[in-house]
Amino acid sequence: MSQGVELQEKVTRGPTRRFEQRKSAIVSSAVEVLNRKGVRGMTLGEVAARLNLVPTGVIYYFRNKEDLAAACFLQGIARFNALLAAGRAGADVRARLTLFLDAYFDYRRRAALGEAEPIAVFNDVRALKSEPVNAAYVDMFRRARGLLSGPETAGLTRLALNARTHMLVSEIFWTVAWLHRHDPEDYGRVSQRILSIAADGLAAPGAAWNPRPLPDLIPEPPAGGEISSELFLRAATELINEEGYLGASVEKISARLNVTKGAFYHHNETKDELVAACFERTIEVMRRAIRQAEAVSATGLQTLATVAAALVAYQMSGNAPLLRTSALTSAPESIQPQLVAKFDRISDRFASLISDGIADGSVRAVDTNIGAQMITAMINAAADLHYWTPGASPEMAVNLYVRPFFEGLLSPPVS
Repeated sequence: MSQGVELQEKVTRGPTRRFEQRKSAIVSSAVEVLNRKGVRGMTLGEVAARLNLVPTGVIYYFRNKEDLAAACFLQGIARFNALLAAGRAGADVRARLTLFLDAYFDYRRRAALGEAEPIAVFNDVRALKSEPVNAAYVDMFRRARGLLSGPETAGLTRLALNARTHMLVSEIFWTVAWLHRHDPEDYGRVSQRILSIAADGLAAPGAAWNPRPLPDLIPEPPAGGEISSELFLRAATELINEEGYLGASVEKISARLNVTKGAFYHHNETKDELVAACFERTIEVMRRAIRQAEAVSATGLQTLATVAAALVAYQMSGNAPLLRTSALTSAPESIQPQLVAKFDRISDRFASLISDGIADGSVRAVDTNIGAQMITAMINAAADLHYWTPGASPEMAVNLYVRPFFEGLLSPPVS
């Protein structure tokens, strides 16, 4: 059947089965590319080549790559909603979390074994700027919030419930960064260990919540409007967080600072050099926070709480965000391995601090490696916390978001 005849049938009788099958195959192919390269890095040509099609064969079904990316996200949201629905069968919040996490990791197990299609990674949802996708994502967030709504959390304000929901969702999304280190047959054990930390926190029963204040982690930019390397780092970090590596063009970075491209190249050799510096700066801020926290803390828990509170408050201050580690998916492949290795070393430090806390009795006996990844995810996701907790101050964010991580999603509200 020719494409013209098929199109005519689609118009007069609705989409044919063959049309829907091919469209679904294109979306599946696109999800694979989207998860590796992000919205900006995905091309119709690469998606088509995976199916032995020419680009126009994809355009027949999707007008442009933005429409195709939207279809990928909407399909992923629908699948995630189905997993959330499995959780709603639980009688209380803990049971709902258990059912949801088990359903999610069973799906990931089947996907790893080729028995189910992968779910789109939502790193670039905001970069797409699609109203239907944004609306569907907000609806998905509300469904996730429903899992946490119950007698155990009845005293929480909407703002507090939103913060905990953002934490839960972000922890699940971050698993794409580290789950491959586990064999698929062990995903059930991973689910149980995430549930333990998410529901009951890291802090040992009776351990005091007493993070210490840290000095400013990054100096203020020069006064008087002087353009500096620090200002370029901040502008580039903001744009990469918002639009991914490819979306943060030299033109957009320069426009954010109201300078010319010539001024950009006066301070930076290349865009890739600036991006690498953004990652290095974020890693150094985290290292500095760990060193400072160790110097003023008495227990492993206090060190971890001090680091997390300082970094989340820093992100919420509006001063300068940390670069979201999810931006690695769209960074040039030539620089990804060394950057991933440096972030892994940060997670290894968190694992070591968890071990210290278990040894001194301030931290519960948990899986140190999974706990370290969950701390990294919680800090990383703070870059988006303001979307769900509008008006929250940095101090409020610590109580609404950081403390429940350490004391558990089922912990009572902070008085």
